[in-house]
Amino acid sequence: MTYTVAVVSAGLSQPSSTRLLADRLAEAVRAQVKEAGGEVLVEVVELRPLAHALADNLVTGFPPPELEAAIAAVTSADALVAVTPVFTASYAGLFKTFFDVLDKDALAGKPTLVAATAGTARHSLVLEHALRPLFSYLRAVVVPTAVFAATEDFGDTTSGQLQERIDRAAGELAALLAPSTVRRAPAPDPFEEVTPFEELLRGNG
Repeated sequence: MTYTVAVVSAGLSQPSSTRLLADRLAEAVRAQVKEAGGEVLVEVVELRPLAHALADNLVTGFPPPELEAAIAAVTSADALVAVTPVFTASYAGLFKTFFDVLDKDALAGKPTLVAATAGTARHSLVLEHALRPLFSYLRAVVVPTAVFAATEDFGDTTSGQLQERIDRAAGELAALLAPSTVRRAPAPDPFEEVTPFEELLRGNG
């Protein structure tokens, strides 16, 4: 089965670390669904070229054609990956403006992965105090693992911690997106190896 994933990137520079993280997340989701026999079509929505259209929409209440197409891509997608740079300890204004112009029910029930980039790891809590509340308010189904990448994470080629977070979050989104096709390892049985009661008594004696 084929699923569509909309990737919203609010990076302001070209190239941007925000878009780089967005692409890595999308590829991880695609790989995990493909491994289980499904297919993913990725629709990237770059917000930087839509800045004027977003301002026009706020003033007039009507989206220009290019913004209307972006809104339709996000609304019709089976899942969403939303990535923003951090400014003044919160999401970018451009990022928030895009989700402000969506219909209030546009993301209801939609599997969503949130991520952010910043120059320092001190901003990592933005995922929990800004991004997660925003998408919870919009009634999206946000995966448990959010991904934060500081500048040094992109240069870390030894620990692989960023890629581990990407893969874990992508797996959670893939499981929501295609629960019948994504294979998950069974949870270990906590009672599989139980010490006999007699042995416990002998140990205490």
